[in-house]
Amino acid sequence: MPQIAVITGAGSGIGRAVALELLAAGFRVVLAGRREERLRETADAGGAAEAALVVPTDVAVPESVAALFERVRAEFGRVDVLFNNAGINIPGNVADLSLADWRKVVDTNLTGSFLCAGEAFRIMRDQRPQGGRIINNGSISAHNPRPASPAYTATKHAITGLTRSISLDGRPYGIACGQIDIGNAATDMGKRMAEGVQQANGTIAAEPIFDPVHVARAVRYMAELPLDTNVQFMTIMATTMPYIGRG
Repeated sequence: MPQIAVITGAGSGIGRAVALELLAAGFRVVLAGRREERLRETADAGGAAEAALVVPTDVAVPESVAALFERVRAEFGRVDVLFNNAGINIPGNVADLSLADWRKVVDTNLTGSFLCAGEAFRIMRDQRPQGGRIINNGSISAHNPRPASPAYTATKHAITGLTRSISLDGRPYGIACGQIDIGNAATDMGKRMAEGVQQANGTIAAEPIFDPVHVARAVRYMAELPLDTNVQFMTIMATTMPYIGRG
């Protein structure tokens, strides 16, 4: 019986790459994101549209997240994997970033991950056989910040705490939780790194990027592990990006 995976932010970038990889591996994949047309493009690109379920979702809205998982429960009766991937960044230093923009990033990156994890956790806890796996997209920024990124950096540091907490609370129920921290994948969000971005010393420099297919394969590896085995944290990045020794 195929495993059921829910992917947020599945309409583009890392989310789309992971969705295509899991579809190729035989998963039934629930594609969640704000833009229905982009989700349908992902389903069509996978060449297995019948194995994909498109559910337009705004992870920052509790009612939307609840509706997503109610649809999953009605269609499949269970959840085996959640990839908490949806995220946004609004640049600006701590003095210039507006409270509204801060809240928008926090609501999407952190609260959205919390809401999705809570819904998935309840299903995984109550289903039979019991258990499942939650994989959070942390980012390199869960370790080191880029300039002018207080909201994004704070949410990604917080995702690390959320990952650890879910890992602990999930033990009695066979629920594993891990985190993948990604640096400079060649997505719409990441490809600007190759064009030149601000460095810690104020200069602008191009940074190396890498194919997101390698991220997708890493997430597939994590997703296919038996539930008695967990990748707690994984960092995957362009080999020579300015991370080790950054600044």
